Amino acid sequence: MVTWKKLKTTDVDFETRFEQMVREKERLIADLESVVRPIVQGVKEKGDQALFEYTKRFDGTSVDERSIRVSCDDLEEAYQCITIEERDALSLAADRIEQFHRKQFQQCSIADACSDASVSEAVRPLQRVGVYVPGGKAAYPSSVLMTAIPARVAGVKEVIMVSPGSSPYVLAAAHIAGVSQVYRVGGAQAVAALAYGTESIPRVDKVVGPGNRYVETAKRLVFGVVGLDMLAGPSEVLIIADDSGVPAFAAADLIAQAEHDEDAVPALIATDEQFLAAVEREVQAQLPQTVRREIAERSIEKNGLMIYTPTLKNAVELANRIAPEHLELMVSMPRNVLKGITAAGAVFLGNYSPVAVGDYVAGPSHVLPTAGTARFFSPLGINDFLRRMSVIAFSKDEFMGLVPGALRLARLEGLDAHARALEKRSAQ
Repeated sequence: MVTWKKLKTTDVDFETRFEQMVREKERLIADLESVVRPIVQGVKEKGDQALFEYTKRFDGTSVDERSIRVSCDDLEEAYQCITIEERDALSLAADRIEQFHRKQFQQCSIADACSDASVSEAVRPLQRVGVYVPGGKAAYPSSVLMTAIPARVAGVKEVIMVSPGSSPYVLAAAHIAGVSQVYRVGGAQAVAALAYGTESIPRVDKVVGPGNRYVETAKRLVFGVVGLDMLAGPSEVLIIADDSGVPAFAAADLIAQAEHDEDAVPALIATDEQFLAAVEREVQAQLPQTVRREIAERSIEKNGLMIYTPTLKNAVELANRIAPEHLELMVSMPRNVLKGITAAGAVFLGNYSPVAVGDYVAGPSHVLPTAGTARFFSPLGINDFLRRMSVIAFSKDEFMGLVPGALRLARLEGLDAHARALEKRSAQ
């Protein structure tokens, strides 16, 4: 029987224990930096040589300059070799993702430099983006669609994909999404290759996509050399439930999260102790039906959390402190509870809006901030692939009207040359 970590907000030591669990994530990040830093530095300095060596060492895969890239013919062949039903499922997801992001694109406030406004913005897509698609313990064609399609909708010219392994479903999804180039590498070394460029892999403007803790740590280390979407590490779900929740549904969703890998985080906050007990029994009953049972069990043993709190108000406060990647509201009035949520990657309302539907066919990207970073990061979307440039264009009359204020500030800051640049024009 799997064992959950259990907390009650009514316990005197709750705050101490809860804070320790939150801080543990920060400690894990610091521990991994010493491991990942030499990998990133190696690829930066030695390019392909280090990339190939690390791929052999960590993934057990031999690649060279001839075999690292997947050809367009291979992508087409992968698409043709999967069943019609599988192609239809991928196409359904692709269509819904594209529809959602086209609406998002239309809603963006895009002011063009050609306008007559003296102060405006020009918005341009990034030129080359790298998408990381996990492939260690499972194949994730959905992640290809969720990263590459928004980039294409935004107008990115080149979408460079890296992924360990060569699942035909992942390659078929790359074909559907219109990925420009695909490379058979993963891990921290692939992130470094995208950031710095190697003889085989071109340098990109931004790296997007989820990955394990090593990938997440590599993204932290290359930030500033390359743009990042967010820090998207091991997946997590937090369910808030009252007595209107369905224990079997909650258990199924917790197991679904746990089956990703042993670092996944399944958590539940409930206002009814009997509900918590019922979910625990359901998890135990459903685990034998899970193909990836061993992984799910290790995830629950390592990270599974159940919290009892007497009120939904307390549950919302805890959820905002956790800032989970996925937040399910299995409560009688989920939209009312949503009003109090300030930090989550994606929120799923009611008993029939599970994370699983969001992972595949809902439409919004399932690439979401993890490990509490939903406090300041947002889901992957159109804005991740656009950059804005301020455009300033004054006539002489407009300029003259602003000179007195600008001069005063320049002198206040002691920047004499700034003041002179203004005075030279105002004297003409």
